[in-house]
Amino acid sequence: MDKINKIKKAVILVAGYGTRFLPATKAIPKEMLPLVDKPVIQFLVEEIVASGLTDIIFVTSKGKRAIEDHFDYALELEEFLRGKGKRDLAEKMHRIADMAHFSYVRQKEPLGTADAILAAKDIIHNEPFAVLYGDDIVISDTPCLRQLIDVYAKFQAPVLALERVPKKEVSRYGVIDGERIDPRLYKVKGLVEKPSQERAPSNLIRIGKSIFTPELLSLLAHIKRPKSGEFYDVFGIAEWIRQGNVLYGYEYEGVRYDCGEKLGYLKAVVQAGLQHPEVGKEFKKYLIDWQKKRK
Repeated sequence: MDKINKIKKAVILVAGYGTRFLPATKAIPKEMLPLVDKPVIQFLVEEIVASGLTDIIFVTSKGKRAIEDHFDYALELEEFLRGKGKRDLAEKMHRIADMAHFSYVRQKEPLGTADAILAAKDIIHNEPFAVLYGDDIVISDTPCLRQLIDVYAKFQAPVLALERVPKKEVSRYGVIDGERIDPRLYKVKGLVEKPSQERAPSNLIRIGKSIFTPELLSLLAHIKRPKSGEFYDVFGIAEWIRQGNVLYGYEYEGVRYDCGEKLGYLKAVVQAGLQHPEVGKEFKKYLIDWQKKRK
């Protein structure tokens, strides 16, 4: 990939209130809810780093300070752990802050995803970048974001992560109208927000991971905002397509957990528990025993 077009930056949108998890999220950001002993947001950061990116921009809001603290050094905690003979754990805590270069910008009002992305415009500069919603976790052999970057490297155009869902679920998502050009690759011709089953052009939905180009960001910056004030990236994507620009969608390989809703979060907790090196075996045994008792 040409050096000037190499993707180095990721924008993570974490400004939402997390009302679905109240009262748990009254004082704690939903992105900091744990999957065993690691917060949801750290799984996203690890995906970004494993995909080869070095700069992470969090778009936050009031009440999200815990995210910044989590990705900062905690020298007193590290000293305490070393004093207790837990040097490995102290080093593990220290490495969290060294995972990437972290920046933070605030979205002053909850005015939608496009407004949040534009809040980071001055840090993004004139570069392609990744956009991730703060609650979509994908477990896969090759990081989901890496899969999108590989598509971008080939075509130098924006890319959306896609997932195939049962037809009865399409009304919950943004659904693409696309032309398949490879087994998992589509040229996106349109995007319909939360259509009925009858109106849905497909059962391929967009999830919260994308690659944006500087041109798409510039288009977002110049679109007239709706009178409601709420401004979503889908408006820019629709205009991008309307103007005849190319947009790709990639049906990623992996399993997604929507940690922004309760059932998805619970499924992610179970998956993280089963994969955990310390408690995984015992947790699996517990689940098997529990199932037997239910019969």
